[in-house]
Amino acid sequence: MSFSKADNKVARKLFEVALQRELKKEMEVFSEILNQWKKQQPEDNRDDYYKIFTAVTDFDKHIARRYDGLRNSWFLDTVIAMLVDKIITTADLEDFSEEAKSEISRGLKFREENEL
Repeated sequence: MSFSKADNKVARKLFEVALQRELKKEMEVFSEILNQWKKQQPEDNRDDYYKIFTAVTDFDKHIARRYDGLRNSWFLDTVIAMLVDKIITTADLEDFSEEAKSEISRGLKFREENEL
């Protein structure tokens, strides 16, 4: 199923909200890594540098996979994935049409039933 034009517009706005939430959450992770480094004051900083580098690189890959080049045909699956990852909640879906909400609910239920 593809969203209607109106639902695509809602989805695009929701993607921006979700992106900002993910950025904020991950910036806190980066900050915690740096705070640990500050507390420990190691003589060799390479391990801590690698931790922050790896965290940033992994997160960048995640963000690129989820949001870059997002096609309208992927919007439904992306919304479902964000719900599964708890980036958004069902309350964030209020602006979607009833048909879109129903499709999201069906997709979410299908995904939950088929998880290994």
